[in-house]
Amino acid sequence: MRRIAFAALFFLLIAPGSSLAVSQSSAEYSASVPEKIIFDTDIGDDIDDAFALALLLQSPEVKILGVTTAWGDTNLRARLVSRFLRETGHSDIPVFSGTETKSAAKFSQAQWAGQSPERRYPDAVSFMLDTIRRYPGEVTLVSVAPFTNVGALISRDASTFRKLKRVVIMGGSVYRGYGDTGYAPGHGPEAEYNIYSDISSSKKLFTADVPIYMMPLDSTQIPLDEVRRDELFSHGTAMTDALTLLYHQWSAANRTPTPTLFDAMAAAYAIRPELCPVKPMHIEVDDKGFTRPAPGTPNAEVCLNSDVQQFYDFYMPRVLKPGTLSIEQTRRDSSAHP
Repeated sequence: MRRIAFAALFFLLIAPGSSLAVSQSSAEYSASVPEKIIFDTDIGDDIDDAFALALLLQSPEVKILGVTTAWGDTNLRARLVSRFLRETGHSDIPVFSGTETKSAAKFSQAQWAGQSPERRYPDAVSFMLDTIRRYPGEVTLVSVAPFTNVGALISRDASTFRKLKRVVIMGGSVYRGYGDTGYAPGHGPEAEYNIYSDISSSKKLFTADVPIYMMPLDSTQIPLDEVRRDELFSHGTAMTDALTLLYHQWSAANRTPTPTLFDAMAAAYAIRPELCPVKPMHIEVDDKGFTRPAPGTPNAEVCLNSDVQQFYDFYMPRVLKPGTLSIEQTRRDSSAHP
């Protein structure tokens, strides 16, 4: 009798419509539905923004709802993004520009951007607010620029900002500064560019009560060496051709051959979090733009160390693919390379 009762209970649990069947179906659905992403970028100065965008575009685990440009000549940045998307087959992704600011940084890829048709782009902050309201609790904001758009969003509607699923940032310096890759004695933390460029907005972000996943200088100083550059730039796809042209403009303007892919780690984390393990910390932004660890309730999950080889084992096959991987291919890749 007990066996019959148990069998009946088991049948009810796994039958269509049962709670177990529903939760299994929900798990499968969440694994197959791409993460909704807004990519906030100051593309055009340094080259790492373009490499970060390329990774997101080549990853079926995420769906880019829009690209927003921040800091400096945001309209020219939007023109660069538009051309990049058009030439890589992603012209369906909308582009928005934030408020223009003064910037001392060199817009190294202005010539490439200037070949995109002149036009005015819709307001970035309005788009971000509308999108968060449309998908409350579902949108990840990947921000790899000075946080001017983020600060404006919080000032305009802080309650809507808190409906983000999470914010993944490249920003800050906790224990290591620029040029400190851990091989030689370090010189301690520094004020990092994205933070100190707009200190007020950075402070707003870290006190906004939204889940923050922080990729600081400690874990993002990933050089793109000559061997990997040659492999990428000789590949001959639309994606690698666009990266090649942008790289050479950046390299000529800065008179250096080796870029550092700071922002690409933030993009990689949004797709594959295990590439940059995080720990909870309480981070305070001081008046000089330093991000100081301090006592208190954690307000950020911070990645302090990453493995360069693991990053490139993930990054290179993605970007070298002739088109966007399918979800099925991605699952096979994940199984083969845990």
